[in-house]
Amino acid sequence: MTEIIWLGRGGQGAFTAAKLLGAAYTLKGDGYHGLAFPSFGPERRGAPVRAFTKLDSKPVSDRSVTQKADYIVVLDETLYSSDLHEQLSPGGRIIINSKESTDENTISFDGNKSAKALRLPTVNTVMLGAVSAISGIVSQKELIDAIDRYMPEKIREKNRQAVLDASEEAAR
Repeated sequence: MTEIIWLGRGGQGAFTAAKLLGAAYTLKGDGYHGLAFPSFGPERRGAPVRAFTKLDSKPVSDRSVTQKADYIVVLDETLYSSDLHEQLSPGGRIIINSKESTDENTISFDGNKSAKALRLPTVNTVMLGAVSAISGIVSQKELIDAIDRYMPEKIREKNRQAVLDASEEAAR
């Protein structure tokens, strides 16, 4: 099973990104199963939010909090702590929305710059595109298909572009 932890703040779309990744994975076909779920503290804008995506070749029903993740995606760099490394599986990586890198197991990607260029209010789909390129878990096409199926029509185009731009930049 591949497990991803998403860290963000209320209103940043961490749970939306977790769901889109799970949906994109299932679009690969039979034998690809995903589950996404949130973990909220106080439900208010700006409060820390954790979301989880679990992907496997068999149906996923385990809604327990991930203890060891293959990837931890940090949408707000103020939520980064070196303690996150204890939550990584061997070979796991942290992908952080930041201009500055921290260490060898952490990949920094400036999602804010990309979101600003597209006039997006959040970095969730930008970071989703980066995760796609870095992890190879899903393709750009699968993410675009998930956006087309599960996002409101009026916001699809900018989010499609965010995924494409970020995955191309992260692949460099």
